[in-house]
Amino acid sequence: MLKRTLAAAALLAICALPLAAQQQKPAANAGNDMTLTGQVIDVNCYTTMGASGAGHKQCAAGCAKAGVALAILSADGTIYMPVSSKPADPQNSRLEPFAETQVKITGVHRMDHGMHTIEIKTIAAAT
Repeated sequence: MLKRTLAAAALLAICALPLAAQQQKPAANAGNDMTLTGQVIDVNCYTTMGASGAGHKQCAAGCAKAGVALAILSADGTIYMPVSSKPADPQNSRLEPFAETQVKITGVHRMDHGMHTIEIKTIAAAT
């Protein structure tokens, strides 16, 4: 009798594994629409040397062309990394024309794994 009960319990556990695995997947972070005004920065130079601003524009443009990530630095010091919902869709080309200048961006903000991201809908020079 004990063997039969244990066998039935084991069979139920095996059948329940696929259901448990599906329930453990985290839901995608839908994010919030936002408008952000900030400076496009070269993440490497800004975070390692504090380099930014008009005097760093040429360097930032060169770094961006070499593949260094560009991001948006808000007035409160938060860095927003541009992302895309499409795989293999880099965002540097959208930010390169604005390197080290102020921009106004609309998009979807997400905070996940300690990082602020923004999926850019529109981008323009800030006025």
